[in-house]
Amino acid sequence: MAYLSGKQAFLEILKSEGVSVMFGNPGTTELPLMDGLAREPKIRYVLALQEAVAIAMADGYAQASGSLAAVNVHVSPGLGNAMGMLYDAYKAHSPLLLTAGQHDQCFTVTEPILWSELPPVAAPYVKWSTEARRLEDLPRIVRRAVKSALAQPSGPVFLSLPVDVLNAERDNLDLLAPTRVAPQIVGDRAAVDAAARKLVTAEKPLIVAGDAVAHGDALAELQEVAELLGAPVMLEGVASTCSFPFTHPLYGGSMPRLGAPIKGVLMRHDVLFSVGGDLFTLSLPSDVDPMPPGLEVVHLDVDPWELGKNYPAAIAIQGHPKATLPELCEAIRRHAGTSGHKDAARRREALAATHAREREDLTRRAADEAKKNPMGPLALVHAVAEAVPDDVVVIDEAISSAPGIRNFFRCADPKSFYGLRGGGIGWGLPAALGAKLALPRRPVVALVGDGSAMYTAQALWTAAHDAIAVVYVIFNNASYRILKERTKALKGFSAEDDTYVAMDLDKPLIDYVGLARSLGVAGERVEKAADVGPALGRALASGAPTLIDVRIDPSFK
Repeated sequence: MAYLSGKQAFLEILKSEGVSVMFGNPGTTELPLMDGLAREPKIRYVLALQEAVAIAMADGYAQASGSLAAVNVHVSPGLGNAMGMLYDAYKAHSPLLLTAGQHDQCFTVTEPILWSELPPVAAPYVKWSTEARRLEDLPRIVRRAVKSALAQPSGPVFLSLPVDVLNAERDNLDLLAPTRVAPQIVGDRAAVDAAARKLVTAEKPLIVAGDAVAHGDALAELQEVAELLGAPVMLEGVASTCSFPFTHPLYGGSMPRLGAPIKGVLMRHDVLFSVGGDLFTLSLPSDVDPMPPGLEVVHLDVDPWELGKNYPAAIAIQGHPKATLPELCEAIRRHAGTSGHKDAARRREALAATHAREREDLTRRAADEAKKNPMGPLALVHAVAEAVPDDVVVIDEAISSAPGIRNFFRCADPKSFYGLRGGGIGWGLPAALGAKLALPRRPVVALVGDGSAMYTAQALWTAAHDAIAVVYVIFNNASYRILKERTKALKGFSAEDDTYVAMDLDKPLIDYVGLARSLGVAGERVEKAADVGPALGRALASGAPTLIDVRIDPSFK
């Protein structure tokens, strides 16, 4: 066997693991890797101008492709810049292989410029964090990292790659082979049978669908369960996927994120079936316990940590939704009987009528908001939803408008919608680029708040540089509206004086169209709801990255 350098071995292993794209921003400690890429045509390097952009692009790519995403950042400051978006990827269970170059080990004892111990920095937000200190160990470490990133529940991993390891050479270096952990864990059959009996005898069951449903491509299986039970399905409160078709008559929107509203929903039900989600991720502390007394919980998740984490589950099943839900369907059919099927049919009919009325009411509200100047956010959501094609991929970081987005858009497959799971803003602009690279044949439209857009505006340059045809719609209320809403809810000085410190993005107003054009992206400003659809049509037809800046009503209750 010919001599292999560390940089060559690393890239060969990546290729054998299915990596064809790497995201990153290089520095001096990454130069061996960049030198290796100069003769590696099978791996495309997508340059970000800031590390947060690189991580979020990789996150979007990993979620949309369902495969490993490789991303490389520059030593200590680069990893520090990446941490906010790494947290989002960690919360979304995105399989990322994050690497950072490290100084040559021959002089790290002197604490050179930019140096620090890297694995402890990344450790809180990855499944495994380590440093490769010898070329001989590199293949085993990389293979272990990739296996861990992809094994359920998936998530990011981190490797520190010293310059001397990447430059080292040796012959007969065994690159080893990939390992894949079979993901389709079937839940315990006795527990599944008990769950079926409990769900069949429930008078008012509720299903909460978590991201694991979409990640595991189990929408059809969950839909069958919901229809057999005649149960409404709501997305978990902080959902980043389309885990149930938004167009289905049993779809009930998203769970709230505050204790009292959650309890208001749950009090209408006697059994809660949580599938691949958490119970519950709250935005703020609450004096109200979200879980009503007497509500029984059936919980299915591939991650045992989530089972009974915050609330006891009467039946807790560790299993993959794709593998376990068909078993549950069979058990439901066995136990339902004629009366059970009739009850389910009545519930289906009633829920379909109720949800149809709710959507009609929401549409009327959007029409009313369209008459305002500037238009209300719901009017903008409705206008965009009406204009995009059915195969659109929606990237959602319009935080204040999220409920409307998940009711108006016709998202119906697991790759049709991605939202901000971790809550660290700035994710939307770059994540959309990663999603488009993973799904090049589908149109990608990103809905991004103006405050979020300024966290990672450098992503626009990458969109232009790599000709990634994403359409961005900026929800521009010239403020951090959600912070104003929550500050007002404190009923303190701000509410009394109608004064909100450091929550307005004005004086000067930000020119998003000018910003986009300065970075090579076409821009257009829209002020009327009737003009949103035509602007979107032009943007999608152009086949080029485009930003549409829409001023919306900044008022709030």
